Amino acid sequence: MTTSRETHEQAGARHTTLIAVAQLQQASAGVFVADCSHELSDPGAGERDYAGGHIPVAIHFHLDRDLASPPNGSNGRHPLPDRTALADLLARRGLRRGQQVVAYDRAQGPYAARLWWLLRWLGHDRVAVLDGGWQSWVAAGGATQTGSPAPQQRGDFTPGPSLTQFVLLDDIAANLQHRQRLLVDARSLERYSGDGETLDPKAGHIPGAVCRFFRDNLTDDGRFKPAQDLRTEWLALLGRRKPHEIVNQCGSGVSACHNILALEHAGLGGSALYPGSWSEWCADPDRPMARGAEP
Repeated sequence: MTTSRETHEQAGARHTTLIAVAQLQQASAGVFVADCSHELSDPGAGERDYAGGHIPVAIHFHLDRDLASPPNGSNGRHPLPDRTALADLLARRGLRRGQQVVAYDRAQGPYAARLWWLLRWLGHDRVAVLDGGWQSWVAAGGATQTGSPAPQQRGDFTPGPSLTQFVLLDDIAANLQHRQRLLVDARSLERYSGDGETLDPKAGHIPGAVCRFFRDNLTDDGRFKPAQDLRTEWLALLGRRKPHEIVNQCGSGVSACHNILALEHAGLGGSALYPGSWSEWCADPDRPMARGAEP
């Protein structure tokens, strides 16, 4: 039986890419808010930031523990989590079927975009990233609270057919020969070219990949560029390629989700994620690697 509260939520606006601060402030109390704050160089920073202040009712999700499975040294720094375990975690934290999810972080969106992609992987399309993240929320005078929220009643969320796609290492290796797909690297130009690697043991990029730094999707204030501007920029990068011919990667399959989100927001959906990304590829020194800019 559908309750009046559930009916109200299902009748509300459906946000599937981005949501503005004003829209979240006006949304019903039934929104599931996820704080995905994290720092790669300090894995405990996100939890400390969350404890010091977060959007009321927001629940913290840790990149390493919640949004990834343990690495084994050869499968990348942030392997995809077990699908069933992730769905169960979301249900235990209160997520319901069809509920609007809003994810945010304090790093211009890559960690929030990871949860956005994972929920789509679980078949949940009613998920959006807060445009501008925590900084925009605070700047707009949004309410905040400290500490941890009250324990949540278990939700009824269950996974459904995936709404996105990913490719594996063997697919990337095969693509070196036939180049049927364009590999887009979301890391900074310095890391892509091999001049500024700070996280992985090898520097450079997968041969054939082109660079599209995820922060190029944003304006100076940390919000996403207008959809039409993103579309123009991405179409210039794609050339004659179609969105479904694109594979997005980065260092460990996190900031690549930001590029996928930008593509979806621009109306260019259908690209894939390579979850293992550079950290998986460079774990084997026998795999070909490139440095500098691609021609």
